[in-house]
Amino acid sequence: MRKILSIAVTGAVCGASLTLAAAPQAMAAEHVPRCVTVRAFFDRGEQRYVRLTNLCAKRPACYTIVVPQHADRRGRLPQGVTKDVLYGTAAGPRALYVKNVPC
Repeated sequence: MRKILSIAVTGAVCGASLTLAAAPQAMAAEHVPRCVTVRAFFDRGEQRYVRLTNLCAKRPACYTIVVPQHADRRGRLPQGVTKDVLYGTAAGPRALYVKNVPC
């Protein structure tokens, strides 16, 4: 009985250690650098824009503009660039936020 119990406990401990060892690798794969920052949301005429800046000087950055009840607008900024991005009309809803995504 003790032998069976010790095998079960050993198996549970080994399984838990494998789970803990795999967690940091999974988190590292999901980590996205925060290169894209929002400078301003503004309207120009009948269009809505957001001014974005890529703070990463050595790589391009990808982003998603999240607007309620609309498909997310995706884009890519080259290294160290500031750009005004059109995301909708003045009649539509404003963007909630800009999310950094992997390229």
